[in-house]
Amino acid sequence: DNGAYPSPLNYYNFRKSLCTSVNEVICHGIPDTRPLEDGDIVNLDVSVYKKGYHSDLNETYFIGKPDPDSKFLVEKTYRALEKAISICKPGVMYKELGNVIEKYVTEHGLSVVRTYCGHGVGKHFHCAPNVPHYSGNKTPGFMKAGHIFTIEPMINQGTWKDVTWPDDWTAVTADGKRSAQFEHTILITE
Repeated sequence: DNGAYPSPLNYYNFRKSLCTSVNEVICHGIPDTRPLEDGDIVNLDVSVYKKGYHSDLNETYFIGKPDPDSKFLVEKTYRALEKAISICKPGVMYKELGNVIEKYVTEHGLSVVRTYCGHGVGKHFHCAPNVPHYSGNKTPGFMKAGHIFTIEPMINQGTWKDVTWPDDWTAVTADGKRSAQFEHTILITE
């Protein structure tokens, strides 16, 4: 026992310790008994609470051998995250992250989910600032030393639109095409 607790467990009645989002599931997938199959992609979103603070990250993985379109989607999603991280420093407006991400992914024929965003994290699991990943967003504020937040672009092969399942958690692509996501927690320093 390392004194950590899974942040999602019982968070607004979420009944598992992590989110598992497979193929067309954008985010907040609830782990179940569906066997993973060769060619699937799965996002594991892990958040922990330890010593009074939350941390949050996720990655998308290949199960077996991915098809070329899935490999392309996952690689471009990770690269979009890298591009966003590369501009983080004091004085940058939060809304610029969305401009960088959407410009990159649309150049590659992909789309950015608009319903969900990155967020502040620390003593609270989700707090200000909101960090949208699409361009033209109106998010106020500038990054300052000491700010801690997530960048977690959700990128789709087809439409950016999503549908929420009746469990009130699982968000899937409206057209059934695949989605990938990567998330890092960022601390702004001087």
